[in-house]
Amino acid sequence: MADETKATDAGQRYAQSLFELTIESGSLTKVEADLKSLKAMYADSADLRRLIASPAFSAEDKGKGLAAVAKKAGFQPLTTKFLGLVAANGRAADLMGAITAFAELSAKHRGVVTAEVVSAAALSPAQLKGVQAALAEALGKTPEVSTRVDPSLLGGLKVRVGSRLFDASLRSKLDSLKFALKRA
Repeated sequence: MADETKATDAGQRYAQSLFELTIESGSLTKVEADLKSLKAMYADSADLRRLIASPAFSAEDKGKGLAAVAKKAGFQPLTTKFLGLVAANGRAADLMGAITAFAELSAKHRGVVTAEVVSAAALSPAQLKGVQAALAEALGKTPEVSTRVDPSLLGGLKVRVGSRLFDASLRSKLDSLKFALKRA
């Protein structure tokens, strides 16, 4: 699955609006937990990915589907309304980017650095602790780390902190070696 979490301009605007509403209502942590849960559901469910991304479903159908997911998961009313608004405005495809942008706004508000670690296989708790320690030393702050598995990396890690990407994956090393051999 491709990385579809980059925030578009529309996703950024939706995230900013939701963030401001959560600050006003004092529900930042609850809405953030809902959105993290939805992002995990999106990663795990091909049907949910299809519903959100496919142009075959109307905005109304996407809204109904997201409302059903929100109800079943017990999301906050503000989160449910947000999902309905995004779907009704035909912006469901920007939803994952909006969730990523919201998490960044929330982390900035709390003074925390977020990092996404992508690995070829699931990291053990000891490996994750080692990555967190290395990031804390390099960044000077304790990061909130989210992990994702991408078997196409073959080995190694990709770490994204803000707009910076540190690529120590076997796939990128093989690609650069292949490029060097073609030039020779």
